Amino acid sequence: MLDIKVLCDQIRETSFQIHCYLGHGHLEKVYENALTHRLRKAGLRVDQQQPIKVYDEDGTLIGDYLADLVVENILVVELKAARNLAPNHDAQVLGYLKASRKEHGLLINFGSPRFEIRKFIWNENQPQRTQRTQGNDPL
Repeated sequence: MLDIKVLCDQIRETSFQIHCYLGHGHLEKVYENALTHRLRKAGLRVDQQQPIKVYDEDGTLIGDYLADLVVENILVVELKAARNLAPNHDAQVLGYLKASRKEHGLLINFGSPRFEIRKFIWNENQPQRTQRTQGNDPL
């Protein structure tokens, strides 16, 4: 199993390189395809538009999410091409983590002139955003 910190660093670096190459202004799907392509080329398992089922407390299926990417079956990656990240983007990632029972997530925004990435950790007791980085700052 991959170390989550190493995996996040690899995705951060790859995303930053894509941001530098493509710039901002493309549709989210362009960035999703670019990141998927580069991560697969690096030998990682990447599932695009991964369905995540949401259940009620009694186990009844109440809906589905589609996570942009799930990398190595341990990391949920949500991509945006927005001018700014908003609190509802954070809530979306935390919802994906809770529903999927995955512990780690990244929120990456390609839509701003300045690259943005946020890392999240979910546990049943307390969800948290661990760090917010812009530019090429480490996670």
